[in-house]
Amino acid sequence: MTPLALGVLAVLLAGPVPALMARWTRLRRTPFPAMLLWQGVALAAVLSAIGAGLSLATDHAWRTHGSLLQYAVAALALSITALVLARLLLSGHRVGTNLRALRRRHRAQLDLVSRTEHGARVVEHDVPLAYCVPGVTGSRVVVSAGALARLDGDEVEAVLAHERAHLRARHDLVLEFFHVLHQAFPRWVSSEAALREVELLAEVLADRSAARRTGTRPLARALVALAEGRAPQAALGAAGAALVDRVRLLGDAEPRRVQSALVVLAALAVLALPTAFIVVPWLDSLR
Repeated sequence: MTPLALGVLAVLLAGPVPALMARWTRLRRTPFPAMLLWQGVALAAVLSAIGAGLSLATDHAWRTHGSLLQYAVAALALSITALVLARLLLSGHRVGTNLRALRRRHRAQLDLVSRTEHGARVVEHDVPLAYCVPGVTGSRVVVSAGALARLDGDEVEAVLAHERAHLRARHDLVLEFFHVLHQAFPRWVSSEAALREVELLAEVLADRSAARRTGTRPLARALVALAEGRAPQAALGAAGAALVDRVRLLGDAEPRRVQSALVVLAALAVLALPTAFIVVPWLDSLR
């Protein structure tokens, strides 16, 4: 019964649940708890998929009195589990290697063609643009000459605060995790809604961090001014996902403690559910 329950849970958490969560736009009003919930759902889906095969393999009942058909089903379940793990590892390697190579190459190019101003790298480009290039060491915050010409001083400060918030919170690692999951599985299994929503939440979190430093109006004006710019591949840009929604959320930043607490509890509960399905039978087998 446990393998079946975990299998059903994995399917639900991989597709239908993220699709429903993405429709609940009020979740964006509490971006940090919402980010925790999205991560909890993703981790629980992976744990359920792996646990379904492993729990079947360690089920004492079928190993003691199993038929040939049961052994065949168990072998199939273990094969699927091994396939899930292999795809995750391969996707993690490909995504991580590609991102780090792109960022390393872009940082080297920036060092050759940019100058330092406002504590950031300034590139001679007419298009208003601001972004950051994450890295374990030597991250870069980049702004174009076009952006400096178009933005006021407080708007420049707001944009730079936004990018530094991305680097400080390591949003690149969170987004990388969801890119790995998205590319590891077929489209009918993985939910693109999860990836889009997490990208938006990362921007909202950086927006709120910057707004606490400079105020909401300078940041909102700067985001609109930078709307035409597009960050390079593997970078995090200020004018990123869902700009209209982000500007609207800037004006709706009042604390919602009840919703925050409930969303955090939901994140813990969704992660605890597959853990309980795996751990409780294992503890019973030890008795």
